[in-house]
Amino acid sequence: MRTILAVGAVTLLCAGCGGASARSGGVVAAFYPLAWAAEGVGVHAKNLTPPGAEPHDIELTPGEVAEIQRADVVLYLSHGFQPAVEKALQDASGKKIDALAGVRLRTGSGDEAGATDPHVWLDPVLFARVVRRIGSALGHEQRGDALARRVLELDREYRRGLANCRRRDFVTSHAAFGYLAERYGLHQIAITGVDPESEPSAQALSRLAALIKREHIRTVFFERLVSPRLAQTLARETGGRTAVLDPIEGAPRGETYLTLMRENLAALRKALECR
Repeated sequence: MRTILAVGAVTLLCAGCGGASARSGGVVAAFYPLAWAAEGVGVHAKNLTPPGAEPHDIELTPGEVAEIQRADVVLYLSHGFQPAVEKALQDASGKKIDALAGVRLRTGSGDEAGATDPHVWLDPVLFARVVRRIGSALGHEQRGDALARRVLELDREYRRGLANCRRRDFVTSHAAFGYLAERYGLHQIAITGVDPESEPSAQALSRLAALIKREHIRTVFFERLVSPRLAQTLARETGGRTAVLDPIEGAPRGETYLTLMRENLAALRKALECR
C-alpha cells in the first residue's frame, strides 16, 4: 500500500553496513517498526514519522527528502504505503531494502480488490524475517538473529493466548490485522479496508451492525491514530463497547513494538473471551 523507510543518522554505528558507511548519509527511518528493528540491532535510525502522526499521510519537508536521497541505507515498505516517501526514493542512491520483499502479500477484497496489504509487522513470524533482513543489511546479522528470536517469543505467546477462545471473530476499524488473524486462526471483520481513510457506505455499516448483533460480538476495536467515530457509532448501535487494537504504525510514547504487541494480545483475549 504505502512506502516506508529507515535511515539512521549515526554513521559510526553503521560502519559494518556492507559499504553503506562510505556515503556518510546514515540510515533514515520513515516509520516506527522499521526504525525499531534498526535500533534493535544497534544502528540509530531517524524515524520520519513523528509520534502521533499517521504514517500514510506524512508530507516530507525538503530537508527530509534530501535525507532520504543521501541516505546510506533506506528501509522501506513498497506498494505505496507512504506515497511521499516512495516518490523521494526514486532519486535515492543508497542501499534500498524493501521489507516486503519475499513475503507472500495479502490483497484486499470488494472495493479494494487487488490492493496490497502491507501490515506484515503485525504477524510476529513474518516480522521476524524482516528483522533478520534488516540486521543483515546493516551488517549486524547476529544481532538481527537475536532480535528476531525476541519477536518470535511473541508468536509463542499469541499461540498460547489465543488457543482456547469462545469467539474467533473480531471487529476492527480498518483491515490492518489480516496477517495476524490468518496466523492465529481468527477472522477479522473490518469497518474500513486496507486504506484507513476509506469510508464505508451507510448500507455497509448497517450490514455490519446486523452481523455484530447476530454474532453477539461485544467489542469494536479502534486505533489511536485515526478517528474512533465509526467504531463508537457501531458499538453504541449494537450495545457493545470500544477498545484499542493498535496497528503499531506510529512511534509510541513510552511503549515499544514488543509492549504494544502484548497489549494487543491482552485486548484480543478479553474481546474473544479466551481462557
